[in-house]
Amino acid sequence: ESTASAFEMAARLGYDGVEIMVWTDPVSQDPEALRRLVDYHGIPILAIHAPCLLLTQRVWGTDPWAKLVRARAVAETLGAPTVVVHPPFRWQRDYAREFVTGIERMAGETDVRFAVENMFPLRARGREVSAYAPDWSPVDDDYAHVTLDLSHTSVSRSDPVAMAGVLGERLVHVHMADGVGSAKDEHLVPGRGTQPCAELLELLATGGFDGTIVVEINTRRAESRAQREADLAEALAFTRLHFAAPSAAGLHHTYG
Repeated sequence: ESTASAFEMAARLGYDGVEIMVWTDPVSQDPEALRRLVDYHGIPILAIHAPCLLLTQRVWGTDPWAKLVRARAVAETLGAPTVVVHPPFRWQRDYAREFVTGIERMAGETDVRFAVENMFPLRARGREVSAYAPDWSPVDDDYAHVTLDLSHTSVSRSDPVAMAGVLGERLVHVHMADGVGSAKDEHLVPGRGTQPCAELLELLATGGFDGTIVVEINTRRAESRAQREADLAEALAFTRLHFAAPSAAGLHHTYG
């Protein structure tokens, strides 16, 4: 559905805010239109996802650095603390060559955090090929801030709990979703796959995580708007329950 619909549903279902994926919907590209939606629905924008998908290769032009500059400007204008960005595609050779140092340089020019997202290798016939450079995983590169996506850890067959432990304070943004370990990026409602969604949320809560947790699920198979909203409500309830679980356990122990 549209960007405007996302605000309306988020407000009605009780979400605290939204992450804006900048894509082909003109409203997602227009900071003034977004500001009007923020004001009307009372829902803040907590992150801007730069247009770095194959589908959005021509959104905001074709220069990847210009896209990040524009995403940063929109984030600053709308008070969003984070810009989510994917690693470069391998064929973007010049961009990939300067990506780690370029992200570091841009991060030093603003209070907005550039959180580089974990992606995944492509698997076919028993082989794995990375479409991203310097790597599909941001864990071993020198990024100050990272986004951890649990649908992507499902595809890459990575352990998100272990990745979170290695990242420590560099982990500032989470895309909460699920998957069953297939080669397809599924973005299931958390709890419907095999990813340790609950365990990660409880680990983050115990560690005092103060970043942003974003429900990022695929609802294209929903047979109706009511089903789409039910999936979004279920994902929100799951995430809130498990992110609060350690505190609830502590209260139970204290008060019997």
